[in-house]
Amino acid sequence: MKNVLAAMFLIVAFSGYVNAQTKKKITATAIPSAAMEHGAKIYTVNCLTCHFIDGGGVPNMNPPLVKTSWVLGDKTRLIKVVLNGFKENVAIDGQTYSNNMAPHNFLKDDEIADVLTYIRNSFGNKASAVKAAEVKAIRATAKK
Repeated sequence: MKNVLAAMFLIVAFSGYVNAQTKKKITATAIPSAAMEHGAKIYTVNCLTCHFIDGGGVPNMNPPLVKTSWVLGDKTRLIKVVLNGFKENVAIDGQTYSNNMAPHNFLKDDEIADVLTYIRNSFGNKASAVKAAEVKAIRATAKK
């Protein structure tokens, strides 16, 4: 009887451990595949011309999107770049880039969120997703 109880205890304990590990994997910062697919389409239409298919950009002109502090860092700054563009030289990780970037404020909040999520999780990058609500909040403050 003791052996049966001990075996049952081990089974319950092990299944609890497996369940906890599964929940960790599911709740870890999983990026929705729909956002990645949508973001890839938006990237192809709006970003690929300057930043290229590999996200490498053009030295001293168009910044790369590969593992830079601007891509992997502050989401607010990145959202503002898409909304407002650039009209001056910008230094990113010790390199200066001089090509103007037009504002892409014609994109909807979910489109900006998805393309930035795609960029932050492509080209060897690994960062949290950008939410449409984050874009909406930043766009609202820019209008004031």
